[in-house]
Amino acid sequence: MAENEMAVEFGSLLVAADLVGIFAFAVSGALLAVRRHFDLFAALVLALVTGLGGGFLRDVLIGAVPPAALQDWRYLLVPVVAGLVTFVHHPLVGRLERVVDLFDAMGLALFCVTGALKALAFGLEPVAAAVMGLVTGIGGGMMRDVLAGRVPVVFSGVLYGTPALFGAGISVALHEWGQPLWLVLAAGAGTCLVWRLLAMRWGWNAPLPRGNATA
Repeated sequence: MAENEMAVEFGSLLVAADLVGIFAFAVSGALLAVRRHFDLFAALVLALVTGLGGGFLRDVLIGAVPPAALQDWRYLLVPVVAGLVTFVHHPLVGRLERVVDLFDAMGLALFCVTGALKALAFGLEPVAAAVMGLVTGIGGGMMRDVLAGRVPVVFSGVLYGTPALFGAGISVALHEWGQPLWLVLAAGAGTCLVWRLLAMRWGWNAPLPRGNATA
């Protein structure tokens, strides 16, 4: 396969993974808005922020400006559609709590990998690229939680950021070792997704301080 064809395939796979992740995160953002009894506008804002916030922040930090969300209409349409569907059909979506959690885990897994790979494509070193994968995965959710007035999930003790960082690190390592793109995506996203789902299933949490802190 010619080099330009490989570049097109690489870009197409990353965009497709990005859009799936955006939809997944946007659903969780809109559902939180409904549960807080926010109006339609707020639901759309939280859907957009959750779906696009992490990627927007990553693009600004790595110098990919204007961010992809402002260059491709699909990046704006997907979270709007997800927000509208969730707002209108929230009783059904709310009953599918485990499905929503699965969507959120999928979004985290996809974003941590696509964020890291895009950072590598813009010349960042492997460690910095892995950190950008983490930022992409957790950035939108943190913005969502702050806007909704709650402590960000990533700070609540659940295993959320750690799986994202490991998934991003694995994808960066495999990419640097010249492994095929499908393996890079599958291994990185798969590691993050499985770890996150197991943590949800068995209630695994990150270590918390013991006792009461003194002033």
